Amino acid sequence: MLSQEISASYQELSEEVEHVAEHLEPVEEGEMDDDQEDTSSAILPVLDSESGTSSPSVRFSKTCLKNVFSVILLFIYLLLMAVAVFLVYQTITDFREKLKHPVMSVSYKEVPLYDAPGIALYPGKAQLLSCKHHYYDHIPPLINPGQPGEIECITQRINYTDPFTNQTMKHALIVQGPRDVKKRELVFLQFHLNETDQDFSAINYLLFSSFQDFLSSPDKTEFMKDCESSYSSWKFSGGFRTWVKMSLVKTKEEDGRETVEFKQETSVVNYIDQRHKPASDQLFFVVFEWKDPFIQKVQDIVTANPWNMIALLCGIFLALFKAADFAKLSVKWMIKIRKRHLKRSQAMNHIS
Repeated sequence: MLSQEISASYQELSEEVEHVAEHLEPVEEGEMDDDQEDTSSAILPVLDSESGTSSPSVRFSKTCLKNVFSVILLFIYLLLMAVAVFLVYQTITDFREKLKHPVMSVSYKEVPLYDAPGIALYPGKAQLLSCKHHYYDHIPPLINPGQPGEIECITQRINYTDPFTNQTMKHALIVQGPRDVKKRELVFLQFHLNETDQDFSAINYLLFSSFQDFLSSPDKTEFMKDCESSYSSWKFSGGFRTWVKMSLVKTKEEDGRETVEFKQETSVVNYIDQRHKPASDQLFFVVFEWKDPFIQKVQDIVTANPWNMIALLCGIFLALFKAADFAKLSVKWMIKIRKRHLKRSQAMNHIS
């Protein structure tokens, strides 16, 4: 009788254990799948394998800590995404600003010889007495100042109408300028004005880039009109020796054209006239020389490099995609941990 009761109790216990095992098998399979997914994602470690033997309070504290850590990571990823978006906006804005505001680039080219510039003088009633080429900044003493002397320069006279008024006739004396900057070549001109009804006496002049272009021009009148419209004019006064030191500036425009501009430095020395002359007599002295052998070249350069911008944007977008991927995996991991915790709680409650 006793053995029958023991065998009946043993059979009932076996049936209950089998029933509990049937409920635990899908839970354990789900946990194995979750562990494999966590290992492949390599974002955060899985739950401790011994957590099943730990107390419920320890398991809860570990789960809570991991949830808090994953939320912090999620906020970090979102912050990185915001920074990346700002960098994209700032990069595109800077690129557009650099396109609108190119940087001026200045370079210098050394030359042994210049193209002989053209010197257009407007003497009016003044007479050209002499024109000579000298070298190494040396001008010999004047012989018979105020009297006609040697004219060694290549000169040409031309008349044309004023390009601004189209009414006034202008009389220009074109003189070939210096070329050899290494030998410090200069051109020395002397003018004489016998009478003048003006309070101040001066001679106008302008410089243009090439005397040879003037000689080879089929229409010299239009050539001089264009020069007067394009170049600035200056003056030198009577009773002084005006020393003009020229420098050349070439500027490249946005449309590809190249413009030429002369810069000059002038020094004025008083002429001590020791001749016996009438009070209205006036002498003019002017010297033209190159300042240095360097041609200044100016052009606008766009500093924005499209390849650098493309590379930077690619890196930023890569960071965006990685941050989004990390955020998505973190959210999945949080959901997975929550489901696992609920399954284990249900299993433990069922066993209890």
